[in-house]
Amino acid sequence: MKSYRGLVIAISPILVGWVALFLGAYHISPFFVLKILVNEILHIYKVGDIPEKTIVWDIRLPRVIMAFFVGASLSSAGVTLQAIFRNPLVDPFILGISAGAAFGCAITIGFLEIFPIQFMAFVFALLAVLLAYFVARTQGEISRLPLVLSGVIVSAFFQALVSIVKFIVDPHRLQSIVYWLMGSFSLSDWQTVKWVLPGIILGIFPLLLMRWRLNVLSMGEEEAKMLGINVARERALFIVFSALAVAIATSACGIIGWVGLMVPHLIRMIVGPDHKVLLPLSLCGGGAFMIAADTLSRTITNFDIPVGIITALTGAPFFIYLMKRGGKEAWGK
Repeated sequence: MKSYRGLVIAISPILVGWVALFLGAYHISPFFVLKILVNEILHIYKVGDIPEKTIVWDIRLPRVIMAFFVGASLSSAGVTLQAIFRNPLVDPFILGISAGAAFGCAITIGFLEIFPIQFMAFVFALLAVLLAYFVARTQGEISRLPLVLSGVIVSAFFQALVSIVKFIVDPHRLQSIVYWLMGSFSLSDWQTVKWVLPGIILGIFPLLLMRWRLNVLSMGEEEAKMLGINVARERALFIVFSALAVAIATSACGIIGWVGLMVPHLIRMIVGPDHKVLLPLSLCGGGAFMIAADTLSRTITNFDIPVGIITALTGAPFFIYLMKRGGKEAWGK
């Protein structure tokens, strides 16, 4: 039964992505969407230079691909951070990684255009998670509540810095910063996909290769040391690659919270806690969830609602639900 559910989760991005391609203000039949894709990929026959082809191939498909990789990076980082910190209540948003990356992007847009936006996002995302880690470790062993509190503090600190940037930046750039911070895929095109994908893959791929070590790290620091694992080194590697994936995703579409918290828990409830299976399926589930959220954000009204609002509306109640359950069913007592 679990293998059947795992297969459904694995192919869910393809199914949800296909549905997303024919939904929108301009309705296109599912069969015609398939015909356009076959034409562009295999060049079997021609559909001509028609508006439907431009809408599907040049507008909706890059947006679907971007949404998949952003969702995959956020959920992969979420399940990784929950494992290495043994804390079911953390994700890139709560630990301040997203806020740190957003600050790096904001100062680059506002004042430091000579630096690549992805580089600055990565530097401040890494700084944010390290700050949260060391603040939580001031009293020795990291426990759940101090880590969440330090993440909230670090996140608030970087959000305050972003507010300062918005206050002093040129008014002509302020509007674009504010809209970008709410999280949106409306500006996605093939050019954006080309420069975002390598960075996200560079962050996610090592996590997939090292996923079996998450099983050991999630057992606890002493147990991992007894099994010969260099806990500090392994933890640092996971943090660096998680921060890289989240920073590149944030630099592309702004702050999108809660995906890294919700999706890993939902997938864990379905397939269990083995990270060899959990991490790749969380990647697929996160991508499918983000495609669905973005499709909802551009179809429920005549204009694009920032997708960060959609994920926040679903994530906040889910966080309350998790706190009430205490993660007992998913993580054990």
